[in-house]
Amino acid sequence: MARTLLRRPEGPAEFVADALRALAVVSAVVAAIGWGPVEGLSVALVVGGMMLPRPLGLRPGFDIAFGIVLLVAVWSSVLEVYITTRWWDLPVHFVANGLIAAVGYVVLERSGVVADASTLRRPILSTALVTTAVGVTLGVVWELFEWFGHTFIDEEIFVGYEDTLGDLVAGALGSLAAGLSLRALMAQRSPSRERVPRAR
Repeated sequence: MARTLLRRPEGPAEFVADALRALAVVSAVVAAIGWGPVEGLSVALVVGGMMLPRPLGLRPGFDIAFGIVLLVAVWSSVLEVYITTRWWDLPVHFVANGLIAAVGYVVLERSGVVADASTLRRPILSTALVTTAVGVTLGVVWELFEWFGHTFIDEEIFVGYEDTLGDLVAGALGSLAAGLSLRALMAQRSPSRERVPRAR
């Protein structure tokens, strides 16, 4: 996996994905200088997440979409778009939670925590259920993080009962959609690459 992360990009799509990672690093510095250390840390966490698709050998198109969605999500927070445009929160949770859950599923499958879905009798159902479970779990962790931030770091971080429920539902639906689409999202690029889950 380390060799995959450090190798030169192959083709324009991988170059774009790596350029997005470089942009994210610059964004973390800009956010820290322009908006403060908390915002800089938020973007830095996104940088870490954006590093995952490359060593996992995922499709470059997914890598690009993953990076764009994470950057849009974090900068929407930094620029307070979630406060000025309340409805924006739900589609971002739907897409971001789904893509993150898909990556989480691949990590679990590669590390042997869950079975390769292609070996099971109902691979689509299995993949969808596990991916949804991963997404819901991550969604709950994120809402706890928001509560912690609101309570102990910055009261301007918006939390509320309806907001939390809406975020969790949107994230769960996005994770379910990602689980059902996992084969298309994570298609193996060549026989020489590491195996990826095949959700048929």
